[in-house]
Amino acid sequence: MAVSLKGKRIVVFAEDRYEDPELWYPYYRMLEAEAEVKLVGTGSAATYMSLHGYPVKVHAAADEVSANDVDALIIPGGFAPDRLRRYPAVLNLVREVFRQGKLVASICHGPWVMVSAGILKGRRATCVVAIKDDVINAGAIYLDQEEVVVDGNLVTSRTPADLPAFCRACIAVLEKQ
Repeated sequence: MAVSLKGKRIVVFAEDRYEDPELWYPYYRMLEAEAEVKLVGTGSAATYMSLHGYPVKVHAAADEVSANDVDALIIPGGFAPDRLRRYPAVLNLVREVFRQGKLVASICHGPWVMVSAGILKGRRATCVVAIKDDVINAGAIYLDQEEVVVDGNLVTSRTPADLPAFCRACIAVLEKQ
């Protein structure tokens, strides 16, 4: 039987230098599962460029989105998270969605946003090895041998190679909400 996330509202964050597959794979996978998916940026532009020059046009800026109106946030990697985490509206949205017990998921460098939002203390997480010290210093229990780590409403993965497991885990968490 096909998975259906009909009625679920999901935000996928975007900013310049996002990692192409880490944005597009979850975006299309959630659409395939019948979720309503919105691309949300920082508000610094209407279109952002990937690491490989592929543009993405966003539907809204983070300050136009309420945590009450979404069921999940997905934070792609690349170097976009280093930009995303500089915007209070992004961090406030991440904190509030997390506080409400809704899915907050990130892959690769995406946990940088979780670090800046202050939501990793005492939680199990993984990430690309380049930012493991940041994740550890934020108080997370860092796991480096698992392609995906699920800790309640948090889902984290390491690299694009983990995208199938990452999306399966996101869907599993959303099906329980």
